[in-house]
Amino acid sequence: MKIGILREGKVPHDKRVPFTPAQCVLLQREFNIEVLVQPSDWRAFSNDEYRAVGCHLQEDLSSCDVLMGIKEVPKSELIPGKKYFFFSHTIKKQPHNKELMQQLIAKKIQMIDYECLTDPQFNRIIGFGHYAGIVGTYNGIRGYGLRFGLFDLRPAWQCYDMVEVKEELKKVKLPNMKLIVTGNGRVANGAIELLGMLHIRRVTPYEFTHYSFREAVYTQLHSYDYNEPKDGTQWDRDRFYKHPEDFRSTFAKFTPHADVIAHCSFWDPRAPKLFEKADMKSPDFRVSVIADVTCDINGSIPSTTKPSSITEPFYGYNPQTGEPSDNAFANEVITVMAVDNLPCELPRDSSDSFGKELIEKVIPALLGNDPDGLIDRGSICKDGKLMPRFEYLSDYIN
Repeated sequence: MKIGILREGKVPHDKRVPFTPAQCVLLQREFNIEVLVQPSDWRAFSNDEYRAVGCHLQEDLSSCDVLMGIKEVPKSELIPGKKYFFFSHTIKKQPHNKELMQQLIAKKIQMIDYECLTDPQFNRIIGFGHYAGIVGTYNGIRGYGLRFGLFDLRPAWQCYDMVEVKEELKKVKLPNMKLIVTGNGRVANGAIELLGMLHIRRVTPYEFTHYSFREAVYTQLHSYDYNEPKDGTQWDRDRFYKHPEDFRSTFAKFTPHADVIAHCSFWDPRAPKLFEKADMKSPDFRVSVIADVTCDINGSIPSTTKPSSITEPFYGYNPQTGEPSDNAFANEVITVMAVDNLPCELPRDSSDSFGKELIEKVIPALLGNDPDGLIDRGSICKDGKLMPRFEYLSDYIN
């Protein structure tokens, strides 16, 4: 098999890669896969780094069996009849990618979307979420330091890798503040890993709301910690995921005790928001910094009214007026971090982690060892047709 690593054509250019140079060596040695690399001036790993390990760099990748990138491939660059891997951002019928989906069908491309690679129970097996949690929480801690003049961390995107991030973390001196992490998936695990680097003590939700501490602490909240059935019955996990509209939020019991929220939990639009704008007006709402790692605009966190950017990660939200503010650290506002492409801030590390998952979980299936049908299950279209799982997109492409 021959795999081609695509140059990221979408603007702004993503610096991440599906495989690092070292992983390309592993692919060639362990799986007898030849790797061709399209030259790029902006990816996190230079052309010379790929050349140094024996990868061939060339513009024309038409001889490859499989083409792999990160973000959407420009429509004009799609090669008919090939297998493509990238994040297509089409499965929610995103309007801006309708023409891309039409071209994938017209050119009889097998579109295997990373987001759709799941186990037989449809749990995602690969993604960048872990690094979103790490970087998002780093940004939240950085924002807290800037807001109160405690420390000034270098932005993660200006760090070469996690080694430099860890060096920056040595500057952090926190008072006896309290932080909440929501969720229990790979994003939340990334947040907890970052807090572990800071040696911040973990406490239970009960301890968080009932005790004072002489040091910084954090708690992790699961869905059952801040949601309850409207009818007063006991918590039922399956019911919550099937009918979240039957539940109400109890998150308000935590906000009088929290200084920072790192929001890492998936949110269903049918589910209640964590809190409402009216709740944020209360004098008991103590939260001063919200790192919304999920970045659902006008979603579960009402103050996330717009995304922020890697270079300008913070903006203010005035709870009394309900309006955003360019002054992210004014006394009257809550500092919001809502960067929607957080893993791009540490492209070398996040690419390395992503490539390891690809090699472990996807490459064997791609080579034919696929008893569970991983590749077909992750394919949106093939041979000019939508795959059965994605036939709901038929009105989107017509």
